[in-house]
Amino acid sequence: MKLQEYQSKRIFARYGVPIPNGEVATTPAAARDIAARLGGTVVIKSQVLVGGRGKAGGVKLAHSPEEAEKVAGQILGMDIKGLTVRKVLIDEGADIQDEIYLGLVLDRMQRRIIMMGSSEGGVEIEAVAAETPEKIVKISIDPFLGLRSYQANELAYGIGIPKPLVRQFTKIAIDLYNAFVGSDASLAEINPLVVTPDGLLGVDGKMVLDDNALYRHPDLAEMRDLDEEDPFEQEARRFGLSYVKLDGEIGCMVNGAGLAMATMDLTKLFGGSPANFLDIGGGATADKVAAALRIILSDKNVKAVLFNIFGGITRGDEVAKGIVAALAEIKPDLPMIARIVGTNEKEGRAILADANMITATTLAEAAQKAVAAAHGELTA
Repeated sequence: MKLQEYQSKRIFARYGVPIPNGEVATTPAAARDIAARLGGTVVIKSQVLVGGRGKAGGVKLAHSPEEAEKVAGQILGMDIKGLTVRKVLIDEGADIQDEIYLGLVLDRMQRRIIMMGSSEGGVEIEAVAAETPEKIVKISIDPFLGLRSYQANELAYGIGIPKPLVRQFTKIAIDLYNAFVGSDASLAEINPLVVTPDGLLGVDGKMVLDDNALYRHPDLAEMRDLDEEDPFEQEARRFGLSYVKLDGEIGCMVNGAGLAMATMDLTKLFGGSPANFLDIGGGATADKVAAALRIILSDKNVKAVLFNIFGGITRGDEVAKGIVAALAEIKPDLPMIARIVGTNEKEGRAILADANMITATTLAEAAQKAVAAAHGELTA
């Protein structure tokens, strides 16, 4: 679950990270009132879950409440990479002398949290990694010990933090780590962490939370911004499905994340492109499968649908019933390719055969047929 900048920074502040004073506005008039309370120069920042807001004109300075109102009116309603700006964050301006990057991610290979720092703050860390990787310093954190002060000091000196600011940087690094762990995050970054005459200040923030841990954080779960989410991903979550929309033409419905990845790989191998990742999970019932198919068929780019079901806990005939139920409801005019093996596979195949679907016995055969169907070379 991605958080807006203002939400991320509020979590950081809760753990002790210094951030500018600021409030969120949804109207130009509210922006004017906030700017008047803050006084001086303010920054008007669009709140959308994409990068590149500044380059798109979604981040601007205002030197008076009247100017803040005018600028907020320009930004609110903007389209930034397909997302409409509905909120702006009004932050106090900062006297920026230098910019630093500080962030945390999960490294699944090392099974550890990695803290990264760079003297190239204010720039996307991916660009720094590609162009000047030597400017990124990484610290691997032992999950039993947590981030130690000496590690944060090592990071500070590695990226050239001025000596008078090392102690404050160390505290901020530890506070950010505590926010990351305490929120069950998968990413947390301050970009930039700026040097001002008064010390360090986190003027921008980003967090991504682990959906699987949200049951432990009902207060954080309430922060989910439904306006920013794909409606089909919302529908999938309602039915307990794991769904991610992609840009291909072959819809995939699979039970199991690993099997889903293999299905997508085979689709690519034979010249196709998956339109989604969709894992219906174990023990999927007919109504759950029907919901998954409705979500897949809602994508206008889909030209064929590939079902790859391994019947362990999930029964093949239950999946087949769900497919047929969805087909009867939606009546799609698309080729459907199904491969069902395992528990009750014969019964499942028989149900699908009666529905005039294309069937396959191996994943390779199913992927090849799906690619051919998507290209108009195979019909039921």
